[in-house]
Amino acid sequence: MLSGSRCPVCAEPWVAPRLLPCLHLLCAPCLRRLGAPGRTAALSVLCPVCDAEVALPPGGVAQLTPDYLALGRGAAATGGCDMCVDGAAVRRCRTCGAHLCLFCSRAHRRQKKTASHTVAELENIKDCSQAGKPLFCPSHPTEELRLFCEQCDWPICRDCVIDGHQQHPYDFTGNVIYRHGNSLRELLKSIQQHMDTLEDVLDQIDDTGNAIHSRAEAVAAEISLFADGYVKAIEEHRDQLLKQLEDLKVQNENLLHLQKAQLEQLLLDMRTGMEFTEHLLARGSDLEILITKGVVASRLARLNSVAYSTHPSVDNGIQFSPQERAGQRCGYEVFGAILNKVVDPAKCTLQGEDLHNARQNQLTGFTVLCNDTTGEQMGRGGETVQVTVTHKDKRDCTVKATVYDNSDGTYHISYSPEEPGLYAVCVCVKGQHVQGSPFTLTVKNKFRKHQGVFHCCTFCSSRGRKAPHCACGGTMPGGYQGCGHGHEGHPSCPHWSCCGQVMESSECLGGPPSDTSQRSLLRTVAL
Repeated sequence: MLSGSRCPVCAEPWVAPRLLPCLHLLCAPCLRRLGAPGRTAALSVLCPVCDAEVALPPGGVAQLTPDYLALGRGAAATGGCDMCVDGAAVRRCRTCGAHLCLFCSRAHRRQKKTASHTVAELENIKDCSQAGKPLFCPSHPTEELRLFCEQCDWPICRDCVIDGHQQHPYDFTGNVIYRHGNSLRELLKSIQQHMDTLEDVLDQIDDTGNAIHSRAEAVAAEISLFADGYVKAIEEHRDQLLKQLEDLKVQNENLLHLQKAQLEQLLLDMRTGMEFTEHLLARGSDLEILITKGVVASRLARLNSVAYSTHPSVDNGIQFSPQERAGQRCGYEVFGAILNKVVDPAKCTLQGEDLHNARQNQLTGFTVLCNDTTGEQMGRGGETVQVTVTHKDKRDCTVKATVYDNSDGTYHISYSPEEPGLYAVCVCVKGQHVQGSPFTLTVKNKFRKHQGVFHCCTFCSSRGRKAPHCACGGTMPGGYQGCGHGHEGHPSCPHWSCCGQVMESSECLGGPPSDTSQRSLLRTVAL
């Protein structure tokens, strides 16, 4: 939240207020006391407002960004007149920025040097900060800060330009304030979106917590009803189940509370940064905005980059199974167990001989094994398994995959790719990749079908060689020395099984091929 007119540590009016990277303000003396005892220069301090450990610049507290806006609020809150000791400030000079009591404001108008100054009532001035007062250079106390060095990202005076910024790009503060102010406004828009999302997530967490509580009560009622049929053994079993359920509920609620606390702190940090930046842009002068812009932009950018889950860390999937065997109690076999197995995509695995290889236009597939967080198989179906098969070179070429639930924690995936090449296969359970996903699938061309006709006696004329070559480039299986087979009609010769074609001849010559058989063999080359 916005700092008031007093330091949150010493509760005194501001004394050299310094802005921490977490956008909380502390007096410089208080910051020095927060350093580790016995060390001359602390490397970091623990913010007493948000408990965040913030690093100090190399120069220590003195190099932290001063907050003139807070200093102005502190000065206005004291209510003292800048010209006298006793008067209470009721007006302010818009020209010189002095706070004046009623008597001094009249004298202010009567003096020659200040007669032309414009004096207004404090209650009519939208801001009681340092707006309108000149800010002087720390290195050149007599020079007013009117310029802004773009390279150093810091306000400078005319003497600073001569001393070390002569070659740097710089401009008057009034010329650059719009651009730098707009950059802060853009960061504010992004912060607002994150805040809206965080508030939605927190609402979901509350709803989930209520659902878990309701579900736990329902399961407790089921357990009690189921246990009423038994005597001592069942009563003991019921008590044990209720204790287990309570532990599970507490565990889930603790996880939700932890997530909620983390998100609430993040939301609080973002709200603090947003309110501070909005107040700075609305109330701060050009120079005040430029002085604090660096630390504010750094803080907002850091908050924008914080990663957080947009879903509750647990669900209300607690179930009771009265048919589950639960061992024995007092010599009686009892039934009923709490099922809290939740599938863990990171523990799910893929199985299959042809997991990475397939043939064009041939049905192939693999199996998905769904396991819980302990690595044990779920043992039941019902999970959402999504599979995509996409050609790596042809993005518009996808293969439809069929998922079959075996109802035992396994799922069979089948598909038939129509195009050869490399495919990317993604397997997701509950929207998350399983082990080994995504992986590359290599689809090869389909087997070529021989289009020719083979002469039976080609094998016989090869004198029973075990590996005569077919016209298609294949090798004939076989191992007979000589044929010894009589061929009637067009049988399928056992020596010719490469291409599965019928024989052209009706009998085996058993010797060197004739001209006719050689010509017939030549005709078998058609592929």
